[in-house]
Amino acid sequence: MVLKVFFPACCSLAESGLLVGRWIPEQNSAVILAVVHFPFVPGQVKQYLAEVHHVTQVEVSVLGSWTNSKQAKEENLGRFLEDLSTIFSHDPWIQLSRKQGSKFWSCSTIWKHPSGDEGDETTLVYYDQRKVMLSQLHPPLDSEVAAASSLDRKVENASRLMAMFNTVSQSKVLFMKDRYDEGPIKLTHWQSEGVEASIIVELMKQASVPACLLVTFLLSLVSRVCQSRALTFWPLSFIWSKLSTCQQLRHRLQHLQVISSPKKAPDQSQLMRKANIFVSILLDVTLGILLMSWLYRKNRIGHLANALIPMADHVAQQLQDLLQWLMGVPAGLKMNRALDQVLGRFFLYHIHLWISYIHLMSPFIEMILWYVGLSACLGLTVALSILSDIIALLTFHIYCFYVYGARLYCLKIYGLSSLWRLFRGKKWNVLRQRVDSCSYDLDQLFIGTLLFTILLFLLPTTALYYLVFTLLRLLVVLVQGVIHLLVDLINSLPFYSVLLRLCRSYRLASGVKFRVLEQEAGKPLRLLMQINPLSYGGVMQAYRLPTYSCYPKDSWGSLCKKLFVGELIYPWKHKGEKQD
Repeated sequence: MVLKVFFPACCSLAESGLLVGRWIPEQNSAVILAVVHFPFVPGQVKQYLAEVHHVTQVEVSVLGSWTNSKQAKEENLGRFLEDLSTIFSHDPWIQLSRKQGSKFWSCSTIWKHPSGDEGDETTLVYYDQRKVMLSQLHPPLDSEVAAASSLDRKVENASRLMAMFNTVSQSKVLFMKDRYDEGPIKLTHWQSEGVEASIIVELMKQASVPACLLVTFLLSLVSRVCQSRALTFWPLSFIWSKLSTCQQLRHRLQHLQVISSPKKAPDQSQLMRKANIFVSILLDVTLGILLMSWLYRKNRIGHLANALIPMADHVAQQLQDLLQWLMGVPAGLKMNRALDQVLGRFFLYHIHLWISYIHLMSPFIEMILWYVGLSACLGLTVALSILSDIIALLTFHIYCFYVYGARLYCLKIYGLSSLWRLFRGKKWNVLRQRVDSCSYDLDQLFIGTLLFTILLFLLPTTALYYLVFTLLRLLVVLVQGVIHLLVDLINSLPFYSVLLRLCRSYRLASGVKFRVLEQEAGKPLRLLMQINPLSYGGVMQAYRLPTYSCYPKDSWGSLCKKLFVGELIYPWKHKGEKQD
């Protein structure tokens, strides 16, 4: 079995001393964390390591000795370090030495209790202690595990690396001990040149706690107001659950409660989630302020309000022309004259009501848009949600046309299907939810034939109106869907994780790779361990934020079925509705 020694590259030039680290017996490997220099008292070293173990819960001990040939009296020093193996009872005792002017190191192990591992080969693995400590090793993704030739081997390698990474990351207290501190113990590790500190950062840390408490108190008051019983009555409950603006404000309120919590994140994933939420809100508010500054510059809101009424008149004129075309002979189709005139006049009256409502609201449109523009300071997502609700209100007449046409078309489709079962001697059993056999008399068959004929000949006229207004409704839903997609992207994209992957790729590790430095017979194999960064797709999969889903996610088959039978396609989910 190969003995693996993970040695920090920052300790290559360290002075002679003791190797401090953790021994992993199940992997037959040693993780070196620091080098203790002379002079030292063995009792004080043991006491210090016991304190580190109490704080970090990591089995830190003296694993061996380190000899640097640049010191004088190398032979006497080597004998002294070998004698220390009797004081620090670790089995095996690892002896690393480096000779001046040679690129090869010598490594030997002393087994105090004879076993079958005395003749094992030794592999010396160099690692960047700072990167390993700051990085987070991610387990293999599902796609990588599925593509692996050996699943057990993949999981085993990941667990071995996780043990090594956790050993370094959990030993943060050990790295806080600096070589130049006054005291009996001198250490060398990745912070040997001194711990960098910033007064501004420390002041921000101290001020963040009361600030978080204040924000948490204010958010709790807002949350209580939102959850009050006054908002649970109809129609306020319906508006609160259906408007995109209310849904987005509720979602951002939950995010603010998460990041303003004074409780420390229990693990690295929760810390990354808080950071991603904070950066998402910061970017959202920044984009919203930029949008607000653009709207209020050069009186763009006034120009938008002045262009809204002519635009509404143009849309109304186009709808009137469309209805006039349908009331004639559209594309040469022979329509039912009476039903065609009734439906056309009914829809024309609705357009007249809508235009009257728009002109009645025209004096207040600029003021409404002015206050709506102020909402952009809450974030671009809030402004986009308000835009989606405004589109829904401005196209409410199209929604009414679609509902009328869909209900009439659905009634005829279900009527024709029921009468078709009558001709075949079948009926729908409501209790058992199945089609059963049934016998009908002559009068029932006569009336059924008459109704079937009437519905069949009126179906083309109804289907044409339903088709036209369904296409208009789908166009509106498509525009709202694009806006909702932009809101979802801003809410769910892990911007902080992506920036961390771009600037500090070693912080998000998916594995490691080894590069051979030197190899010679009779000398330990020297490898350099490098961190493989997590792919951008893996970052998205691991840190994507959950978001609310306002729009139902129907499959294409379910959507086509609903369109064919005339069922309503709502831009929201119903409570208890099953989605394919």
